Amino acid sequence: MMNLLTVNNEKLVKRITYITTVAICAVVVVLNQKWIPHPDTFPNFIYRLPMLNAILNGSCSILLILSLLAIKKRQIAMHKKLNLTAFVLSALFLLSYVTAHYFIPDTKYGDVDHDGVMSAIESANVSGIKPVYLIILLTHIFFAIVVLPMVLLSFYYGLTDQREKHKKLTRFSYPIWLYVTVSGVIVYLMISPYYGF
Repeated sequence: MMNLLTVNNEKLVKRITYITTVAICAVVVVLNQKWIPHPDTFPNFIYRLPMLNAILNGSCSILLILSLLAIKKRQIAMHKKLNLTAFVLSALFLLSYVTAHYFIPDTKYGDVDHDGVMSAIESANVSGIKPVYLIILLTHIFFAIVVLPMVLLSFYYGLTDQREKHKKLTRFSYPIWLYVTVSGVIVYLMISPYYGF
């Protein structure tokens, strides 16, 4: 009977996880594409959100590395605290990211004069590095989408003490999550010189 409850709970958790992932992706796309009208004026702190996002991502990277070190030392309580903190920071990042991209106009990589148009000179100046930037950006976005349900399920397995399932899934979710947080900082450092604010 208990085993059946566990299986049913896991199915429900997986269903909720996948629905949550699709809903978050849909919200990000809708707000990022500016399909919902936004005010012409907004508070100045909005322009500080990209830097906050980089700080949150960088903090998550450090916490994830410390979490790995803690579990290797069998410090399970510390491992849980570090991961929960990283999870909260990632949730704050998501809110900040969506808010920033909803209000702030898109920035083109290499657009030095911030007019939204890439001149031939601007394009030539970044032609060597722009493909690297795009690869990092696109893999960052792709893996952020892929890792979300994996992280949610990893947390479920960890918090319900299903250690084997947790270990099996985190072999994949951990390096992907770490890549997403580190690449988020790199993307910010590469694009920030071209912000027009």
